[in-house]
Amino acid sequence: MQTINIGISKSDCKKIAEGLSHLLADSYTLYLKTHNFHWNVTGPMFQTLHLMFETQYTELAMAVDLIAERIRALGHYAPGSYREYAKLTSIKEAEGMPHAKEMICDLVDDHEAVIHTARSVFPVVEKAGDEASLNLLVERITLHEKTVWMLRSLLEE
Repeated sequence: MQTINIGISKSDCKKIAEGLSHLLADSYTLYLKTHNFHWNVTGPMFQTLHLMFETQYTELAMAVDLIAERIRALGHYAPGSYREYAKLTSIKEAEGMPHAKEMICDLVDDHEAVIHTARSVFPVVEKAGDEASLNLLVERITLHEKTVWMLRSLLEE
């Protein structure tokens, strides 16, 4: 394989790819959980949540591709199996099938966990001067913070 020469050291590329792999695992696990909730939500908020969850899992499906492609651009393989994701993710699976309000609360916690994962990669990205990964992280954090705000709004009386 040809050596990658993008102005980021080999060791920094590895550290960044490792951090992004955690973000990828969190994002894919959250995608799967959100899709599951989309299929199985019930109750008076069904229509609202069904559509909202669809919007969210569709966005997450695009995000996992962007994250994986960034890992590849850094010269590393992106994790792509449930086994790898289970080792790397901070997202917990739902126990049984929660009620709609519990789904919302669960997703708030999960989006906040993804934000924490994304923020944890910042120090190495900044140190390495990796603007492309920095931009990706900023976009992900912005989107997840907006999603948390929208989900929390549904919980207010």
